[in-house]
Amino acid sequence: MTELIVALDTYREEQAKTWVKTLGDRVGFYKVGLELFTSTGPSVIHWLKEQGKKVFLDLKYHDIPNTASGAVAVASGWGVDLCTIHAAGGAEMLQACKARSGSTELLAVTVLTSLNQQQLRKIGVDLPLDKQVTVLAELALENGIHGIICAPTDLHLLGALPENFLRVTPGIRPEGSDSGDQKRVMTPTQAAQGGASHIVVGRPITAAPDPVQAAERILTELIQC
Repeated sequence: MTELIVALDTYREEQAKTWVKTLGDRVGFYKVGLELFTSTGPSVIHWLKEQGKKVFLDLKYHDIPNTASGAVAVASGWGVDLCTIHAAGGAEMLQACKARSGSTELLAVTVLTSLNQQQLRKIGVDLPLDKQVTVLAELALENGIHGIICAPTDLHLLGALPENFLRVTPGIRPEGSDSGDQKRVMTPTQAAQGGASHIVVGRPITAAPDPVQAAERILTELIQC
């Protein structure tokens, strides 16, 4: 079954902890991104692990191989379960990160969900968006990376990749939700049926009038897929 990851998209550590406590045993996997990590450092990761939660550290490392792999090694030492690196860092960086990842599973970033074809061209990428996603996903697979993080609308491009190659998708919006700054979105059901191993959901749960009810509704959708 597709697994739910709740995004703790806030800079306030106490707010993040309140969300986790409110959701209780219903949710066992949380994403710590740039905003929260920049505010709190690893303390929130340590706290989540103490609560028995799995942690997706979404910092999208993209640097020279030695620097990126060093960061991955530190994250692995914290017990992080999933960690993002940019596939665009190239084969050498991917291999170096994999060599130092320990028990942490790595996800390669393909094309950010906030980008569309026009914006991709403006940053100098001439390949069609779907081809760029495929090229980077295959590069990640060839270099031992455990999976990718991609828009749910890109899942259909990955049918030729192994089933155990992780497909983690942000850009999830339940029916009736505002898409916000995400350009390529799907509902939880659509993403699960498209092959997502995990979906990442933030505001539709954390900003809901009743976060518990919102999470349960999504979990029910996933069970029924």
